[in-house]
Amino acid sequence: MTRVLVVEDDPQLVRALVINLQARKYGVDAAPDGATALRLAAARQPDVVMLDLGLPDMDGVDIIKGLRGWTRVPILVLSARQGSDEKVAALDAGADDYITKPFSMDELLARLRAAVRRTEDTPLVPETVLVETADFSIDLLAKRVVLGGRDVRLTPTEWHLLEILVTNPGRLITQKHLLQEVWGVSQSNKTNYLRVYMAQLRRKLETDPAHPRYLITEPGMGYRFEG
Repeated sequence: MTRVLVVEDDPQLVRALVINLQARKYGVDAAPDGATALRLAAARQPDVVMLDLGLPDMDGVDIIKGLRGWTRVPILVLSARQGSDEKVAALDAGADDYITKPFSMDELLARLRAAVRRTEDTPLVPETVLVETADFSIDLLAKRVVLGGRDVRLTPTEWHLLEILVTNPGRLITQKHLLQEVWGVSQSNKTNYLRVYMAQLRRKLETDPAHPRYLITEPGMGYRFEG
């Protein structure tokens, strides 16, 4: 059973989420504040966290940072904050998706399913298990990236995006395909997600993120990996 931790201080929304998730056979824990959320996350080891940013005791971004100190569990932000700065701050802190309130339950469940898919192991052919470049190596089986002798910490979304690109070296992967595979959506207005995550990957992997050698943008079309 997939276990979801809902971190939300609106009792009515919590009740709606719990009912809908349990009806679809998810296990659900709920926390009304950040301190309870961090304690439950450590105790219950959820598979996905749904997190409101506006909590009574601490900002949701601080909770994301706290979780990212020890887990790569997918984090879906549910927030009434609509500014792009808020979204980027949450994504930069390690969130995997950002859903603006009010949202439809169908969309939320689709995003949840996509988050779960991203964490599931997929079989890989032997020749694509290890990807070596001049600057870093990627072990696709162990889901590990090493740069300069040190592990690079990636969120599940960052990993899934990188995995698609490196298993198709030299091939242009369209924005639509990446959105569909990584987020489960294909709307063109979600391309800002790709820009944010590609910028994060470049900061972590490229010697000069402004002039990438490995993670190449094809303007208006998509991205490709050059090994």
